[in-house]
Amino acid sequence: MSYPETYKYAKSHEWLLLEGDAATVGITDYAQESLGDIVFVELPKVGQEIAAGATFGSVESVKAVSDLYSPVGGTVTAVNSALNDAPETINTAANATWIIKLKVADAAGADSLLDAAAYEKFVAEETGH
Repeated sequence: MSYPETYKYAKSHEWLLLEGDAATVGITDYAQESLGDIVFVELPKVGQEIAAGATFGSVESVKAVSDLYSPVGGTVTAVNSALNDAPETINTAANATWIIKLKVADAAGADSLLDAAAYEKFVAEETGH
């Protein structure tokens, strides 16, 4: 599995691409692989305020439903509505498929997230591989 170096990672398995005060959020390759075939994504509403670490939606697979957690706090500026018709896109391209975009309230909140190497180590420790 690959984890882009330009992303930051949450221990809840979301990735974050921060560009100034604009954040793009998706789930990691590890998360989509653990979930299996994704059949539905619950998205928040544009304009919704989300606190760092708060649930903003869920991903449903043939195996389970998992909550999605925002790595940073902010206001939802866009949702990937294409996932309503093609949620499986996350399975085929987790690193390239965004779920929400945020205007970040405090970009320093991303400082506590993991870089790619630390996330890979975290996943290895969590899975025992």
